Amino acid sequence: MGFIDGQTDCSILNDICGWEMRVVRALALTIIVLALCSTGLAETPVIRVLAVDGPVNPVTADYLRKNLHEAARTGERLVLIEMDTPGGLDTAMREIVKELFASPVPVAVFVTPAGARAASAGAVIGLAADILAMSPGTNIGAAHPVSLGETPDKVMQEKVLNDAEAYVEGVARKRGRNVEVARAMVRASSSLSAEKALEARVVDLIVADRGELLKKLDGRVMHRDGQDITLRLAGVRAESHGMNARQRVLNAVSNPNVAYVLMMLGFLGLFFELSNPGVILPGVIGGISLILAFFAFQTLPVNYAGVLLILFALILFIAEIKIVSHGMLAVGGVVSMVFGSLLLFESPEPYLRLSWSVIVTTVLAVTVFFLVAVTKAVQAHRRRPVTGMEGLVGECGTADSDLAPEGKVFVRGEYWDAVSSERIEKGAKVVVVAVEGMRLGVRKLL
Repeated sequence: MGFIDGQTDCSILNDICGWEMRVVRALALTIIVLALCSTGLAETPVIRVLAVDGPVNPVTADYLRKNLHEAARTGERLVLIEMDTPGGLDTAMREIVKELFASPVPVAVFVTPAGARAASAGAVIGLAADILAMSPGTNIGAAHPVSLGETPDKVMQEKVLNDAEAYVEGVARKRGRNVEVARAMVRASSSLSAEKALEARVVDLIVADRGELLKKLDGRVMHRDGQDITLRLAGVRAESHGMNARQRVLNAVSNPNVAYVLMMLGFLGLFFELSNPGVILPGVIGGISLILAFFAFQTLPVNYAGVLLILFALILFIAEIKIVSHGMLAVGGVVSMVFGSLLLFESPEPYLRLSWSVIVTTVLAVTVFFLVAVTKAVQAHRRRPVTGMEGLVGECGTADSDLAPEGKVFVRGEYWDAVSSERIEKGAKVVVVAVEGMRLGVRKLL
């Protein structure tokens, strides 16, 4: 019996050992498979896809710069910038061009989708890329420099134009593109469709979408920094990298309409806080709004005469509350605000100007608010006092003694010395007509 038990114990131990070995083998196989998968994933070629959709500003430059540096650090095969822009700031554009020239990773700019454009600063950025592709139905060009604000004279305008022309010529020559056409984009504000740009050797490819572009770029030889580089994009994995939260917020406030509304909120918030110290919330909102608005003003053609006119309008509205001018100060405030709004951003470019709908809505909202405030203030001034000594005027009471002309009256639960211009008998009803120190002037209630 003991032998049988011992044999049974050994059998059980063998089963346990066999089960443990199977678990170990399964775990080992899983680890090997995961390692192979991760190795294969790591070896998959990667291209970084960026999007420039809107005006070129310092936020755009920061977004592209950081991604180009990250692509160089991780050794990615290509950086693809998908672009649709009306243009933007010259300083931001030049910063981006320098980053494109310095990038060890090849950069392709793809003007897409159909109906998109690479205008003004966007055209120069496209010319600076290693590869410039366009979708059918897109256009590029119109890179004539536009001054933000008033240009002093024609001499200065010519100097700016010559500088921009020479700059674009150098960019086009470095990338082997048609120099004469690039110069015409600046000098004559010429703009080309995708097909004409390809014929003029301004762009390299016309493709319908990203997939077709990557197929045509695979195996393409580029001459870069004195050497030939062959793009190997077979089986590439495209990773899109949009703006981070901070960049999205800063890019949003760089819109002139948003900056204008933020400035107005800032002024109104500070007005509330100064009018009612200790409320805190309006002051906090106003301060944050003004800081964001002034950040946006760095990227916009701000005319500070417009800012002063808007500030003057708010002062006139506040004065209307304090000084009743029968609406003249309020009218002056409306006129000042309208002219200030129109002068705030001076630019021939539509994307750098305020929308009429935003101006009208904002001016009406601020005007209605201050008119309501003025009305309430006037009503408060005209309302009869209900507390303090002045609040006794008009109150009714009873004569506690004969008034001939002086005596005692009982008003609002208290006994007062009183005087009257007529004789009043004790017990008669009286009404307070004046307060002289601690003595009431009364008359007989009819």
